Amino acid sequence: MIIHNLNNDLPDAIFTDCMNALESPGDVLLVPTETVYGLVCRWDDHKAVDRIYELKGREQNKPLALFVDSTDTLKKHGIELNENAEKIAEKFCPGPVTVVVPQGDKTVGFRIPDHPFMLELLKQTGYPLASTSANRSGDPNALSPGEALDMLDGNPNIIISEGYIPKDRCASTVVLAHPDRIEILREGPISAAELLDACEL
Repeated sequence: MIIHNLNNDLPDAIFTDCMNALESPGDVLLVPTETVYGLVCRWDDHKAVDRIYELKGREQNKPLALFVDSTDTLKKHGIELNENAEKIAEKFCPGPVTVVVPQGDKTVGFRIPDHPFMLELLKQTGYPLASTSANRSGDPNALSPGEALDMLDGNPNIIISEGYIPKDRCASTVVLAHPDRIEILREGPISAAELLDACEL
C-alpha cells in the first residue's frame, strides 16, 4: 500500500504512482473529492471493480458511478446523453451531482468531480474511473483515510490523503435524467429546484 499526502508530496510522484496502479489489474485507489473520500479504479478492470465491492461489502446489484473529466469522455466510450442530462452537466459540472442516464435497458451514472487532483488524474488517464464513496456500505461517510480504512474490508493499493473532510460535507446529489423528466434518487448539495430549473421543466 502506497500513501501520498497532497499537501506534502511531489505532484509528479503522486500521479506516476496513481497511473501505474490504474494500469495494474485489480488495483484500487482511495482518493479525495470535493464531497467525500472515494474508491476508484479503471471502469473496464473487472477485477478491480470486484475488489471495490468486496472492500465496501456492497451488493453487486448496486452499480458504481463513473468519474470522468468531461462529457466528451463519456461519448468517446459509447455513453449517450439525453437533453436533460446534457443541461444538468452543462450547468453543474464539475460539481457535486451524479447524473444517471438510461442506456437501453440499463442506466449509467456519471460525475465530474470539482477537485483539482481528481480532474487532473482523469485528464491524464483519458478514460472513465469506476467510483463510489470510501465507506462500508450502510455506514457514514469517511471523513479521513484513516476512518475509511477502519471501515473497509481490506486496503486499497494507493491512498491519496488530503486530511480531514469538514463534517458538513455530504455526498453528491443523484439525479436520474429521463428524456422528459428528472427523478431525484438521493438528495445532496444541489437541490431538486435547481435541477428542474436547469432542465427548464
